[in-house]
This record gives sequence, C-alpha cells and structure tokens, in this order.
Amino acid sequence: MTIFYNGFHAPIGAHSSFTFGCKGKKGGLGLELWRPADQNVYIGLESKDGKCFEALPFFEPEEIPFEGMFGNPRDITCFKDKDISREYKLGTDKWKAGDIEFTVYSPVESIPDPESASDMDLKKILVPSVCVELVVDNSKCDRERIAFFGHDTSRDTDSMRIFDNMERPYQGIGIGNSTAIVTDSKNAFHAQQMSMKHILSAVHEENWTFALFLANTGSIVCKVPPKTKVEFRFAVCFFRPGMVTSGEATSYWYYRYFRDIESVARYTLENFEDIKARAVKSNSIIDDNKLNDAQKFQLCHAVRSYYGSTQLLDWDNRPFWVVNEGEYRMMNTLDLTIDHLFFEMSMNPWVVKNTLNIFASRYSYEDKLHLPGGTNSHPGGISFCHDMGSRNRISRPQYSTYEAYGLKGLFSHMTHEQLVNWTICATAYAIKNKDKAWEAEKLPLFRKCLKSLMNRDHPDDEKRTGIMKLDSSRTIDGSEITTYDSLDTSLGQARSNIYIVIKGWAAYSALEKIFSNYQEYREDAQMAEKQASRTADSVCTFMDTKEGYIHAIMGEDCNSQIIPAIEGLVFPHFMEMRELLDEKGKYGKMIQTLKTHFKTVFKKGVCIFPDGGWKLSSSAENSWLSKIYLNQFVARKILGFKNDDTGIKADQAHAGWLLKEENLYWAWSDQMFTGIAKESKYYPRGVTSFLWLNE
Repeated sequence: MTIFYNGFHAPIGAHSSFTFGCKGKKGGLGLELWRPADQNVYIGLESKDGKCFEALPFFEPEEIPFEGMFGNPRDITCFKDKDISREYKLGTDKWKAGDIEFTVYSPVESIPDPESASDMDLKKILVPSVCVELVVDNSKCDRERIAFFGHDTSRDTDSMRIFDNMERPYQGIGIGNSTAIVTDSKNAFHAQQMSMKHILSAVHEENWTFALFLANTGSIVCKVPPKTKVEFRFAVCFFRPGMVTSGEATSYWYYRYFRDIESVARYTLENFEDIKARAVKSNSIIDDNKLNDAQKFQLCHAVRSYYGSTQLLDWDNRPFWVVNEGEYRMMNTLDLTIDHLFFEMSMNPWVVKNTLNIFASRYSYEDKLHLPGGTNSHPGGISFCHDMGSRNRISRPQYSTYEAYGLKGLFSHMTHEQLVNWTICATAYAIKNKDKAWEAEKLPLFRKCLKSLMNRDHPDDEKRTGIMKLDSSRTIDGSEITTYDSLDTSLGQARSNIYIVIKGWAAYSALEKIFSNYQEYREDAQMAEKQASRTADSVCTFMDTKEGYIHAIMGEDCNSQIIPAIEGLVFPHFMEMRELLDEKGKYGKMIQTLKTHFKTVFKKGVCIFPDGGWKLSSSAENSWLSKIYLNQFVARKILGFKNDDTGIKADQAHAGWLLKEENLYWAWSDQMFTGIAKESKYYPRGVTSFLWLNE
C-alpha cells in the first residue's frame, strides 16, 4: 500500500494542522480550514554533485516567473518512491529519503481541566505548534550542501514574510501573523522569493529578503558543512489573536499565554526536547497494544484527525471545548459527541462535562409530538440541538445550524436521537468519572429526559413498547432522522428504527442505574426499568424468525438488514453494566436475538462488501468507518464474534479504503461509498477506534 497519504500534525485545541504526505500541491499549514491548505511543501537537499536538488514529492512543477533573474536555476527533482520510507505513528511521523530524515512531533496527551489546572501546565499542552526535526547526513560528502524546508502561500490573502523582527538565533518564514516555520538552529537562514528555485539559485543571498507581492514562497535554508551530520529544529506555528467567533465572542485559550506567533515559536523551540519526548511517549499508547497493523494505522490516522478539528476557546473566562465536524466545521455536533465519548473519557473527561453543560444550559429545548400523519398535539419534553454552530459562528440559544423544518430526510431534526445521546453521555460521565456532585446536580434534568423519552414512545402508558413512535413538533409535518442522515430509510429514519431502539434501551438502563442510588428517585428508576424491559420484549417480538433478522424499521415497510442494530450494546458495556449483556441474564433473550440477527446479516452480498469491508445496511452503499469501528468492537468483544471476517480481513479492507487514490488527500474520512470518500471528509469521528484498545 502507498505511503503517500495526507496526515494531520495538529496542536491540541488550536483547530490547525500541518497536513502533508499526499503527492503534489496538496498539503501545508492550515488554520481553521475544512480541507488541506493546498500549498507546495518543500523538504529536500542539494545533490552530492551539486547539479540539482532532491525533495520529497509534496509539490508540483510550476512555471517560474523571471527565471534566471537572480541566478542560474537548478532543477528540484523528487526522490524516487522506492528510496522513500515513512514511519507513521500516533505522535511521530518520520520520513527518510537519500541523506535526509524528516520527523514531525505532535504529542497525544491529556489536557488539564482549565478550571483547576495551573497556567504553566495548560501552556505546555496548548501551545499552538508542532515540532519538526530535519537530520542531514553529509558525512560522506566533501562539499557543503544546502537543505531546505518551506512552502508557498497558495490561496492565502496575507503576504509571505521573513521574521526579520526576531534576532538570531531565530530565523523564520510565515504567512502574515497566522502561520510560521521558525528555527533556532545554527547555519539556518530564512528566505522568501518568487519560487523555491529562485531561493535555491540565488547568487546573492541578500535577495532572500525579496518582499514584492510576487514573493509567495518562503523557506528555511540550511547550510550543512562537509563531512558532518547535522540536526535542524523547527517550530511549525499557528496563531489567531483576539475574538475568533461570531454570535458570541470567544478567543483561543492559548491567547492567554501567547500574544503573537513569535512568542509561540520561542516557547516551542525553548521546550523542543520536552515536546519531542512527549510525542515519542505518545506512540506507546498504540504500540504497546496487541493491534494488527491495519488497526494501528486507522487508529493513528483517526486520532490525528480528531485533534486537527479541536478548539479550546475562552468564553467569558470559562473554557469552551469544541470539536469541529471535519469538512462541515459544525461545532460540537451531538451525534459525534457520543461517538467521541470513549476517547474523551479516557483522555479528557472534563471536556465531556463541559460539552454536556453547554448543551443543557444553552442548547436544550421543549417540544410537542405527533404521530405519523397527525398534528403536534401530544406532550413532548426536553431535547437537545444537533450542534452549537458552524464555521466559528456560535448559534443562537435553543437552535442548531443544521436542523430545518417540514422535512423527512436530510437536514431534518434529530430530536429523539439527540435526547438519547445527551442522556447516554451524561450518565456515562457520571458513572465512569464518579462525579457524584455533578450527578446530583443533574438529577432533575435526568428526570426530564426520562419523561421525554417515554412521551416519544406513546402518550398513553398502556401503549408504550419502548419504541419511538412520535416525531417532534420541530419537524412540523415532517419526521425525524438519525445521525445516518445521508443513508436511506434503513438507517436514516429515526421512528421505529432498531438502531435507535437499542440506543434507547441503553439510555433507559443507564437512567435506572443513576436513579436507583437515590431514595427520592426510586419511582423514576422503576419507570426506567419498565421501559427498558418493554424495549427488550419488543426487540424479540419483532424478530423475523423465518428470515432470522430484525427489520431495520420495526413494524413499518422497510425490511433492510442493518449491522448497527447491535451498536447500542456498547454503552452498558462501557458503563460497566455488563450484567445486562449476559445471555443468561435479565435481558438474555434480547442479547441472543441480536446475536442471531448479526449472524444472519453479516454475510457477503448482504452486509459485507466483496473486499471484506463492512456494509452497514444491506440497502445502501454508504458505509461509515467510525460506526464500523464501533460495531466491530460490539461484535467481537460483547457478542463474541471473533474471526477473520470481523477482524483482520475487515481491518485490512477498511485501511485499504483510506489508502485508495481518491481518498489520500482527505486524511481520515468517514463516509465511504463502496470505499470512496464522498462525504464527511477530513473528519474527527474515527476515534471510536479507541475502543479497540480495550479488547
């Protein structure tokens, strides 16, 4: 498989990335982008005979204006593919070619809670930069050689510049005040010109300061003495000062510690060795686990993409954690929040609480309900918005940027699923983090959630079956959808969907566990348990015993076969309520039914693609990697389906999807149409794969 795929190299909470790895003009330094920066990236070294320069293939040949104006140009050629190697790990990305070794260091580590941590500890983690090391081995050459690391400005509106405001040893190039590459290494010099050829061919080095608008290429030029091996260090920095959002005014949390990009560069280089060591240590999170190579690749890729989508913002002196939704850049999409839960509860539980609190205080609402074809006349209850805004615009209270009205498909409301999602995330946080004070504070809200869930089953308790039957008044005369919004009805429709039903069962079960700890909420615990039991009974009732599976839409005209019927089982497992998953336990019949369902649908031509990849729905070619990862965990760890088809064959197929030519540019992507990324590109959701570390 190819090594030439884009990967994120992102600081934590800065919504930025030095993305590169894909051949051509397809990488660079991106700040708050929904895609790679599309810059030429130049990383290379003068040949031993001095006739040309050899570089990694992250640039495209271009017409050179005024060629020969500053010297006799020498060609910049690419190293041959066979002479290039890559070692892609969680915290390091190392390239080797010829006499150079180029490594990017980006630590993966926990973020201290800003409401209790010291500024020193936060500054260390939140510095908006990554470290780069260029090692040049000139020990077998008896002449000085030139190495270089730089890029051009692509679509940027600000000018390329050299950092002539910083005294030696600092040398740097950057675009305005937003991105920069800075070094403190000896024998390294900053340069800008009309092209990399102009920089490398300059007879007079004074022309490295050429600053006309045509000078859209910048580089650090490194002189390597003969018979030496030299290491050059770089800080790749990102910076956005002041207010960065509309709707509500927020700034980056790092702005408390750094007032300009120069201060980011100084701090990074002063602490280079510590940052490097922490990045190397990050590798052990995956390296020390018994994952196959395809799993390791996908997990590394996904975690890197997650961090590239994150922002830690300062909202009225309170932290505001944001995960942007990849290419869409929606802020804290709640149906992604629940899938980030496993990663975040392991790395940063406080961000889960932070997100839940903001949904509860600003992005919750009350609605009414209607049965299909009916009016909005039935009692509803509390639910939560789809998101908190998009593209740095914080949405108004009680409304998302995604959900529209009067629809039955894409862009409709996800009211029921978001209620389930918030409930599961909140109960999981309280149970896993043992935050009794927060749990007690949220008990009245948990009670509201239970009542709202029950109302969406049926207004008459005698007719409740644990299945969602009513749609929100926010759809007006439409119907609700799920997070699988771009799929067909089999996974797109919320009402009576077996995927939603099992998640609802998990929510009821978690609420029962919470309420049972409080005498005054024992009646609520009983109601939650009653609803969970009703749900389990309904699942078994709707089993098509002749065909051996549960229709995707229970009791309606959709007999598609779907894998995510089992998805909701992950939550009682995660919340350590594993007795609920025992085949001989209270819900044993339902667990056995779901095992039979999975065994039936998990076949080639039904829910397995010809290449061994997982097909989430028998009636849709659109399959989401993040959800596949999650369902793989359920199938293997919880239901016991451990074989090549659920494991190595599938893992290799899914890694192969990410490494298809059409997908290399977008780093980690989610929605795959027969293996091609057409939606949800440059995406954070793949951290569901973090579950694999617990198998």
